[in-house]
Amino acid sequence: MAIKKHLAVSSLLGASFAALGQNSFIVDDLKVEGLQRVALGAALTHIPINVGDNIDEYTISRTIKALYRSGHFDNIKALRDGNSVIFRVTERPTISMIEFDGNKDIKDEQLNESLDQQDIRTGEPLDKTVLDNIEKGLVEFFHSIGKYNAKVDVSITKLPRNRVKLLFKFDEGDAASIRQINLVGNELFSDEELLKLAESQQDLPWWQFMSSDRYQKQTIEGDLEKIRSYYLDRGYLRFNIDSTQVSVSPERDSVYVTANITEGVKYKVKGFDFIGDLLGREELIKSVIPLKTGELYNGSVVTSSEEFIKSYLARFGYANAEVRTIPEIDDENKEVQLTLSVNPGKRVYVRRIIVGGNQNTSDEVVRREMTQLEGAWLSNQSLERSKLQIQRLPYMESVDFNVVPVPGVDDQVDVDFTVKEQSAGSFNAGLAYGSYLGLQFNIGVSESNFLGTGNQIGFNINTSRGSERISVSYTDPYFTPDGVSQGSSIFYSNYDASKFSLIDYKSKSYGIGTNIGFPIDAVNRINFGVRWVQEELSDIAEYEQTRVIRETFLDPENPDAGFDFTKYELSAGWSRVTVNRGLFPTAGSRQSLNLTATTPNSDLQYFKLNYDSRFYWPISNDHRWVFSTRAALGYGNGYGTTNGYDQTLPFQEFFRITEMELRGFDRNTILPRAVSRFPQSVPGTPLPDGTTTGSIGGASEFDQLQTAGRIGGNAKAVAGMELIVPTPFLDEENTSSVRTSFFVDAANVWDTEFNIDRYQNLSTDERAKLDDYSDPMRFRVSTGLSLQWISPMGPMLISFAYPLQKEEDDDTKTISFNISNTF
Repeated sequence: MAIKKHLAVSSLLGASFAALGQNSFIVDDLKVEGLQRVALGAALTHIPINVGDNIDEYTISRTIKALYRSGHFDNIKALRDGNSVIFRVTERPTISMIEFDGNKDIKDEQLNESLDQQDIRTGEPLDKTVLDNIEKGLVEFFHSIGKYNAKVDVSITKLPRNRVKLLFKFDEGDAASIRQINLVGNELFSDEELLKLAESQQDLPWWQFMSSDRYQKQTIEGDLEKIRSYYLDRGYLRFNIDSTQVSVSPERDSVYVTANITEGVKYKVKGFDFIGDLLGREELIKSVIPLKTGELYNGSVVTSSEEFIKSYLARFGYANAEVRTIPEIDDENKEVQLTLSVNPGKRVYVRRIIVGGNQNTSDEVVRREMTQLEGAWLSNQSLERSKLQIQRLPYMESVDFNVVPVPGVDDQVDVDFTVKEQSAGSFNAGLAYGSYLGLQFNIGVSESNFLGTGNQIGFNINTSRGSERISVSYTDPYFTPDGVSQGSSIFYSNYDASKFSLIDYKSKSYGIGTNIGFPIDAVNRINFGVRWVQEELSDIAEYEQTRVIRETFLDPENPDAGFDFTKYELSAGWSRVTVNRGLFPTAGSRQSLNLTATTPNSDLQYFKLNYDSRFYWPISNDHRWVFSTRAALGYGNGYGTTNGYDQTLPFQEFFRITEMELRGFDRNTILPRAVSRFPQSVPGTPLPDGTTTGSIGGASEFDQLQTAGRIGGNAKAVAGMELIVPTPFLDEENTSSVRTSFFVDAANVWDTEFNIDRYQNLSTDERAKLDDYSDPMRFRVSTGLSLQWISPMGPMLISFAYPLQKEEDDDTKTISFNISNTF
């Protein structure tokens, strides 16, 4: 709240001219007595008299006024001692401290800002006359928000060394409520219809404690403007609010608001034209703006047309364009001719772009995201696009810019970009714990802004239950100045699937890869990659789903040996990113489509296709309430034949489900199960001694089935909805690093190659052991609350979830907690 600044003129106190006499004289000496804080030299600068000057009573009077204007003194006397002039002064006390007590509607920061505007601050001399005006201004403010019983008292406490303490004591009292809002003169629309537009409430019953009928002057004025716009948007061009009265009850605890209005009649747009300079684009602008001849006059359409023209001209450097609509009203025919006066002004150029706030990131990294260039004309479109592209960087929390005119020049500006950085990775060494992976050891670095260069680097050694992985990766997003990216990676992995609720097998693999990305435009990008992988599978249990690999690659002379595969993978992908921020976005979308396939000379011939998307729709203007949806689809299969067998997607490449995709369920618990089928032995002929002649294999219809661990599938579908809400008890400035949301998750993984009909000849009991793992409709669904935090240790997630739809053998988990999990 800014309090109006008032001027106070101090009267001259105690000036004595009698001792000076009526005649002029020549000054031999000047003295200033009573100085404590003010230096003698500073005081003399305000005295327009020098030794040797011929002075008189008028000269002394002017000098005393000049000393008062300096603001340093409360009392000044001028005395003559022979031909010497002595100024005896009493300095104003210095403000040592300022305190506030009892203020609720006005924060301390707002009060300090307002006092500072009137030179009332710690360390400055106190002008008591200004305090009276401040008290009055504060009382007027409280009246404007309905607190008519508010009192403000300023006490001054003297301290040693001519210092004082100021205490502003507030007794705000209760706010007056709106007892009634009366509209007088409306016949076309009822009071109820018009007052629905108003934010102000009137005479609320006690049980509506969540609403407020508190009177606030600014809110009432805004409500009346909404009513005005309501009429203007429906053609009532002559609508007018004639007068507004606010009556306060004797107890000063309630008010009555009355607005007298004139509705008028509807007017149509007879036509519209332009005057001024539209840079030769009159026909284009005329075809795009929403104004239409013959339609009812609409104030919002007129305003949006003006704003569109301003915004359009600002794209070409005319940042100060003026657009004004001049109506020519024909009251007889109830029509209006609109003339849009356009003055583009001078084209404005950018002299300098200044980047501030970046403590870790180099200026070059920020500047290369800008489409607004130095020396080019100022474009609002380029500025907004530059802001958006910088803000999409994962290591930027917020970005803002300010256009500053160059002093003395009317066609040049400087643009100040201010960024606020945030952590986009972690330098880590130590232990982490997750409810699924258990205790983990990790050492390394994962950083999206390595040494402030904007390059992405990762070096990690991670060990957890059943998994060891070493990886090194590096990506330069600006491998060329045009934004072509290049990345490389190398890895080693040792994986025991049985530790992750999967079937028994072990995998050792290592590989190296590289990729390159090309920007199509500001939001679309394509990527291509190649990777060489060497993999060894061992200790594979026999299941129906692993039978293809075993029969294709089994060495009859060494059936217990593992399988070695060499794979050459090619990948191609497309991505579209329109989100407003790199981490925790609140608007826009992310979409990607990726195809990975091994080459025909690979030992395993397969492909995998993945699509991922996430959309964000802000519900509130401040983007603290956001609705989000996501979807992920995947499909993979084999191609070609090897040793007479058709290739299928290898079981170790099957799709799986993470905790972030389906909260409330253990990882991998919803995957299809591995199936074992083995013949049932039939006892031979019994002998007299009770033994048998042996056993013989039964027919296939007597086979037995057994389901084991989860194995995954070659098709996947994930969907989810989230309502992102403000985190309770958290300041708004921290919302970029903490996110709270209510969610609904749904997911399924299935195997299109699984054929349940192959088991129809078995007994009913055996068939009952199976589910149709090829059914794409076996979705699991959960709902709950999620809290995400970008902590100094890395991303952290805690979720409270409840399964809405599950199957009998699913393992559920109400609470999940992870550190160093990727969001």
